[in-house]
Amino acid sequence: MVKFTFSVPQPNTQYIHIEVVIPVIKETTTVHLPSWRPGRYELGNFAKNVRNFKVSDAKSNALRFHKVNKDSWEVDTSNCDEIMVSYNYYASEINAGSTFADKDQLYVNPVNCCVFTKETYEKEVEVALKISEKWEVATSMESKNGKWYVENTEELLDSPFVASGMLQRESYESHGVTFHIWFNGIIKPDWGRIIKDFQAFTDAQIAKFTEFPVKEYHYINQILPYKTYHGVEHTKSTVIALGPCYEVFGSLYKELLGVSSHELYHTWNVKTIRPAEMMPYDFTKENYSPLGYLCEGVTTYMGDLFLHKSGVFNLHQYLDEMNSQLQSHFDNHGRFHYSVAESSFDTWLDGYVPGAPGRKVSIYTEGCLLAFITDVKLLEATKNKYGLDEVMKRLYFQFALEEKGVSEEDYKATVEAVGKFSFDEIFNDYIHGTKPFESLLTYCFDYIGLELQHVPEESYAAGRLGFKFLNSSRGGAVIKLMYPGGPAELGGLMLEDEIIAVNGLEVQNNVNEWFSYFEDEQKEVTVFRKGQMLTFTLPEVNRFFYNKYQVKPVENPNGPQKAGMKAWAG
Repeated sequence: MVKFTFSVPQPNTQYIHIEVVIPVIKETTTVHLPSWRPGRYELGNFAKNVRNFKVSDAKSNALRFHKVNKDSWEVDTSNCDEIMVSYNYYASEINAGSTFADKDQLYVNPVNCCVFTKETYEKEVEVALKISEKWEVATSMESKNGKWYVENTEELLDSPFVASGMLQRESYESHGVTFHIWFNGIIKPDWGRIIKDFQAFTDAQIAKFTEFPVKEYHYINQILPYKTYHGVEHTKSTVIALGPCYEVFGSLYKELLGVSSHELYHTWNVKTIRPAEMMPYDFTKENYSPLGYLCEGVTTYMGDLFLHKSGVFNLHQYLDEMNSQLQSHFDNHGRFHYSVAESSFDTWLDGYVPGAPGRKVSIYTEGCLLAFITDVKLLEATKNKYGLDEVMKRLYFQFALEEKGVSEEDYKATVEAVGKFSFDEIFNDYIHGTKPFESLLTYCFDYIGLELQHVPEESYAAGRLGFKFLNSSRGGAVIKLMYPGGPAELGGLMLEDEIIAVNGLEVQNNVNEWFSYFEDEQKEVTVFRKGQMLTFTLPEVNRFFYNKYQVKPVENPNGPQKAGMKAWAG
């Protein structure tokens, strides 16, 4: 058995002290710290938070070791049958995938900070916590006699926990599975409301799959006093970070529902229906896969759709979420240059930052829209009998339960088996290609009685001059997005330019108003760029650039549209 002990000797330093006893069988043993975490497919380089790394034998004699790469240590274990590894881990960041410690809580994502050896990877793991007796612990790990246990290291790395004196919990059941909702932080939960809504979307998701992969599940919510939104999936739990706390049951409630439904769907999709390239996970290096459109795209689509299917969201609320995806899609001209499959492979390169302008797309946005298209095309092909949820159910029973990874060919073949049609066009032209799919979206929306509309952006800068901006603290407008070939780009402006003045007049956070005021006149724009003040004259053409996209219900849908809507939303 592998045994971990966590303590926080001096909380204000935010260093967690970790000790682990590991059995050894070889003369030389390599100790690894994970280099990434599932749910975020990029290198995390967690070893940068480790200090005072030491190794000793059972008699506390120091053992010789040396570092062999950025997060692995080779230890001389020729004269012992177990080792004690001890180190301090700096835990100052709090989000849904991080590790954090202060005087009020010990919050650990083991995949950030727990070392392992390949020889003991399948052994049972024990976790002991040196914490206040007044604190509770929110986790999916099994508790026995004041300690916690998991079957093996992979389960440990997939089992976050929060130890705190501020925890609140309520539970509900669905299809024989117990679900626990935990809140940590300053929060006044509306338990009646949240249990009712969580029960509804949970019932709906399980009903479509017919079973849930695990017997118990935990929603662990980190509620923060400042603005934040983040969720990370695990097999038996999810951690969600949300704030500010006073808005969680106000304006942020729909976000809480959205991220919770999304993370619950991940229990099937990704945690059990897993890409072949990640079966099993290799935490020592990148796990490249083109299947981000399945892992995150389908989950994004289904997470929101099940809120509508279950009645938690009405159609208007659901379409608000779809409209956000559509806007992100059409605003990103990277869709003409890099496919969603290529962008998935490159999450390990730059998938979670904007990166080079117009280079790539979001696996969440493009994957979501392609999942919608696939869903509707399946409904059309099967006369509204089967949709994408049937595909996902088959992947679950044919691959996940057999502990086999899913390849792109498997996904494509399953879609074709359900729909009895060729998936080649969508797969080759849109998933692996960059062919525009506005016409395909329009067709699919029409099938279920919805209409895709677009109007010019009301913002003068976006609609007429082809750029989007954020106001700066000193009153300027910082350019964040430019339409290729638009007046802003043709006039010589650059991303991150800060517009200070229009025709010699300081904009003072009113750049659109000044552009509109000089609508029929030449526009000279003064910008601050890397320490220089520069002036440019913008050309203006008689056309619009950025548009606002939205989907609305057709007023009087015909028979087929009504049937399509019923099948899609049912």
